[in-house]
Amino acid sequence: MQRGFTLIELVVVLTILALIVGIVVPNVVGHVGTSRHKTARIQIEELGTALETFRLEAGRYPNSEEGLKALVAQPDSLPRWYGPYLRKKAVPQDPWGVDYHYRSPGQFGAYDLYSLGRDNQQGGEGEDADVKSW
Repeated sequence: MQRGFTLIELVVVLTILALIVGIVVPNVVGHVGTSRHKTARIQIEELGTALETFRLEAGRYPNSEEGLKALVAQPDSLPRWYGPYLRKKAVPQDPWGVDYHYRSPGQFGAYDLYSLGRDNQQGGEGEDADVKSW
């Protein structure tokens, strides 16, 4: 004799699955934004280390015009360059796919290095919040 599932059994299983998805998915999605901010902080720290090495060897930070590209390609105006200063030999973008903002001299230190978050606008909260080197 062949047995199948009754309609009630299928409805109970689907209800349980819907409850599990309703609880798990919001928790997982909430952590994605947090991990992007952590990734941006880590990348800014790594870029800061590369900028410090550049300064020690070249005697100055790259100016705003040279930008972070000076960490992977020798600027024409700089005879003392011993790079590349990044392991991957490419300047990473922030976790939202936008280039990091860099200026030197900076308003808050020798240089300012920052990401404007998901919305790429100053300010914001949550995943839209800025991630800064200062």
